[in-house]
Amino acid sequence: MSQEVLVVPKRETFGKAAIRDLKKNGMIPAVVYGLNEAPIAIAISPKAVARVLASDAGMNSVMFLQREGTDIKRHVIIKDLQRDPITGRLRHVDFMRVDMTHKVRVKVPVRLIGTSIGVKSMGGILDFAHREIELECLPSIIPAHIDVDVTNLAVGDSIRFEQIALMPNVAFVGDAHQTVCSVRGKAAEEEEAAAPAAAAAEPEVAKKGKKEEKK
Repeated sequence: MSQEVLVVPKRETFGKAAIRDLKKNGMIPAVVYGLNEAPIAIAISPKAVARVLASDAGMNSVMFLQREGTDIKRHVIIKDLQRDPITGRLRHVDFMRVDMTHKVRVKVPVRLIGTSIGVKSMGGILDFAHREIELECLPSIIPAHIDVDVTNLAVGDSIRFEQIALMPNVAFVGDAHQTVCSVRGKAAEEEEAAAPAAAAAEPEVAKKGKKEEKK
């Protein structure tokens, strides 16, 4: 769990002009909400947020937000980010307050470990269907990622969420029967790729047949 403490000022002004002023001072707008308390508009340094995102826990880092000029500190996690669609720069951050004694639901990245025998020796193709897993646990034990060993996957094999071993007191949320990853044969992959092309060609064949009938 991150011990990061971010000191943030409360935002008193709003609108486009206020946001421009924030940017001039190297800040961006953000909001803190949750735990049945009123949302608070704050400003924060995008560099500080980027540092948290670059940590092992990333979005799920638990940190302290301290109100500038006060001793008020709250545990929070990053709930949502907005980025500029062109530059990718951070534009806005949503922080959610968390109670360290109450469970939260978070999405954690899935990492595939090893090289599948189906890919390595059988010419198969690995299909990574779900790259995130939704979990419920206390904020203090949110895993940075979930590792899934694919070494023994042969062609035709798959791994479902229900087959993933989780640490104690961490529970999966959602449809446990969903496939995380699988190995398909190359022939099946080629057939799927050829299907759209064949479907697109059917209208042309029909048109040609009609022309011949007119003759």
